[in-house]
Amino acid sequence: MMDLLIPDKTHDESRQGEALMLNAETAKNNGRKLYIESYGCAMNFSDSEIVASILAERGFETTTDHTSADVIFINTCSIRENAEQRVRNRLKEFTITKVKNPGLVVGVLGCMAERLKSKFLEEEKLVDVVVGPDAYRDLPNLIDKVDDGQKAVNVLLSREETYADISPVRLNSNGINAFVSIMRGCDNMCSFCVVPFTRGRERSRDPLSIEAECRDLFDRGYREVTLLGQNVDSYKYSTGEDDNKVTTNFANLLEQIALINPDLRVRFSTSHPKDITDEVLYAINKHDNICNYIHLPVQSGNSRVLELMNRTYDREWYINRIDAIRRIIPDCAISTDVITGFCSETDEEHKDTVTMMDYVKYDFAYMFKYSERPGTLAAKRYADDIPEEVKQKRLTEIVAKQQEYSFYRMQARIGKVERVLIEGFSKKSDKDYCGRSDQNAMVIFPVGEGYKPGEYVNVLVERSTTATLIGKVVD
Repeated sequence: MMDLLIPDKTHDESRQGEALMLNAETAKNNGRKLYIESYGCAMNFSDSEIVASILAERGFETTTDHTSADVIFINTCSIRENAEQRVRNRLKEFTITKVKNPGLVVGVLGCMAERLKSKFLEEEKLVDVVVGPDAYRDLPNLIDKVDDGQKAVNVLLSREETYADISPVRLNSNGINAFVSIMRGCDNMCSFCVVPFTRGRERSRDPLSIEAECRDLFDRGYREVTLLGQNVDSYKYSTGEDDNKVTTNFANLLEQIALINPDLRVRFSTSHPKDITDEVLYAINKHDNICNYIHLPVQSGNSRVLELMNRTYDREWYINRIDAIRRIIPDCAISTDVITGFCSETDEEHKDTVTMMDYVKYDFAYMFKYSERPGTLAAKRYADDIPEEVKQKRLTEIVAKQQEYSFYRMQARIGKVERVLIEGFSKKSDKDYCGRSDQNAMVIFPVGEGYKPGEYVNVLVERSTTATLIGKVVD
């Protein structure tokens, strides 16, 4: 029995519901404790770091025990119905804590807050604060309002907010990997997606602030950054006037960050097939420390379904981008997102998704049944008319297909030497270290003298599972 596919950092199931914990700064301590729990994508975890930084400046100390907290925040995801249900179930668990501590402030942050707005206060009587992704600077003021006996809501979306001047605290306590947000919002109106409505319009951070954050991380011992955006390939930042205007695109930014130090490994997420350019691919090829790994969501392999999804590319365009990646970066790993059972999808159209998987042979994939989200274009325009059992059957087929190709890709690495950044002990044994390869595969190898977490080692791959490479360190 093959082990199930382990997803990469864009949506790590093992981190869902993770509580943030920081070292207390006694000089600023106001005597109140903050408990913040995160769900969803890497962007949400990155946002929780921003929230923690804002409230740490106001003297809040973090705790991983919600029963001892004075303020509880849940940073939410709205991408699928089960993600929202998980949050509602979690809120019910906080009710006992609220009864024992009537002064407890309970808040909902992020995409679910933005989607439901003040309606959330009516539906969940426990909740005192509802805050959207662009209003985190207002949190101290909103908490003050609750302390004064009011409910508080701020879900205003911004065309400018990037939190560029806020130095985020780091959720990841290993001090090796860090997320760096390079832009916020999304201008792509995919018909199935709530993100444009919950995170607002696209805006890019000043590249100098991004470089400064990454340089500071490297100086503090971090050795890998993941540049985050809903669509990193549309990153664009201009300075100057008219004839003197200088524009930085994503390819330029990648090179700028790669040049900080060859020992700083650079990853990014997520790319969009309509925007990823050969210039970006050549930048990856040029710099050894930009990882040979691209997450390129396909969603469907059928052009008609892609048009209904408003993905703005067709099957041929997507294949063209895959061919470009294989040509320019021959050793590049590719992962994807797939949705089965989208509105009116036929069996033949589903087969186009299966044959796309056969063509690409993805290294990893996130695979989901279509879940209609209120307020999206699809919910307004199309009937969710594929029976649940058909959706599940199609999902089961592509999961099995992906396991086959994940194992195929892993097996192809056997006998090769992978450069691995050691992240810590493996989950199963303190006699083994784990780290990720350039292609984002998890690698397990024995602990030994002469190397430790935060350092690079060369690992000869001796065997594999569908999700893990296993080997030994070599010179």
